[in-house]
Amino acid sequence: MQKKRLAILGSTGSIGTQTLEVVRKHSDAFEVEVLTAHCNIKLLVEQALEFKPNVVVIGEKKLYRELADILEPHAIKVFAGAEAISEVMEMETIDLAVIALVGFAGLKPTLAALQAGKPIAIANKETLVVAGEIVTNLAREKAVNIYPVDSEHSAIFQCLAGEFHNPVELIYLTASGGPFRGKNSEYLSTITKEQALKHPNWSMGCKVTIDSASMMNKGLEVIEAKWLFGLKPDQIKVVIHPESIIHSLVQFEDGSLKAQMGLPDMRLPIQYALSYPERLKSDFPRFNFADYTKLTFEEPDIKTFRNLALAYEALDKGGNMPCILNASNEVVVHAFLKDQIRFVEMPDVIEKMMSIMPFIKNPTYDDYVNTDKETRLRVHELIK
Repeated sequence: MQKKRLAILGSTGSIGTQTLEVVRKHSDAFEVEVLTAHCNIKLLVEQALEFKPNVVVIGEKKLYRELADILEPHAIKVFAGAEAISEVMEMETIDLAVIALVGFAGLKPTLAALQAGKPIAIANKETLVVAGEIVTNLAREKAVNIYPVDSEHSAIFQCLAGEFHNPVELIYLTASGGPFRGKNSEYLSTITKEQALKHPNWSMGCKVTIDSASMMNKGLEVIEAKWLFGLKPDQIKVVIHPESIIHSLVQFEDGSLKAQMGLPDMRLPIQYALSYPERLKSDFPRFNFADYTKLTFEEPDIKTFRNLALAYEALDKGGNMPCILNASNEVVVHAFLKDQIRFVEMPDVIEKMMSIMPFIKNPTYDDYVNTDKETRLRVHELIK
């Protein structure tokens, strides 16, 4: 396997740090060319000194001088600002861009990477939720691959290996159900952010963990799957699987089902995305059937966890509706983490925005940017 030079966008977050764990284990296969972070300068410096990238970008411009002074003696170039994150994607020395940024912020650098002809490993589901058509069309135009990093989409991708000539009948995205599986609306009305941040199976960042608890994460994954795999909404099903051993399934036209299984560990799909089409040896913990004598499955409760239903509604509507859904959700999750809104109020606000924001059937990139900005402003006004 030829050594790949990586640009890791969002290197200080959950996916970014786990990506660097994979790189650390396989320094013969990967090297780091670019690291970017929003404002975690302490961790970014530690990463830069260890992995010696050519370029480091800090999103928060006011931190530029401090970072530059620290890294200058190590011959590491330093840039700052959101524009710089997109601009460095043009570097010829990048073989693969890992998009580990959270939220709408991932859209512009993703498009910049694709425009520069760089394949991407994408963990930022919001980018495909908001502008899946633009992103996938650009990838086709530039003839570059999009490798999914989310465990569920990686599972589908792995199940489709060698099957691309066989039509897919259905896919099943599995969900753990989060910390509140089986709870009713009355229970959810009293929960705290501390409770919501205790995911039973996965170690993730705060935003994704809250999305998992509200089932919005699965809703976003449904929309993402539509674009990644060219599916219709009614071909994408969600099933609750509390053990998180089966990461997703593909059902073919003959009725056969293929599943990808393993212990819940994000490093595995990350490594697969980085090394595809090869599989690299790992020392990750192995699944033991004796530890899981029963695997269980349930239908999702979309009446209690309404975000999943709202995501399907946005997908059916199309246009800029998923953008409205995503922007509303990003704001209400932040507000919930700041104790400004209750957990059960989040879907109320999202549904309200989906009903009042102007609908655009065939949005351009600028339409997405404006929709995102306007939706955020209206949500902030609503929850003041």
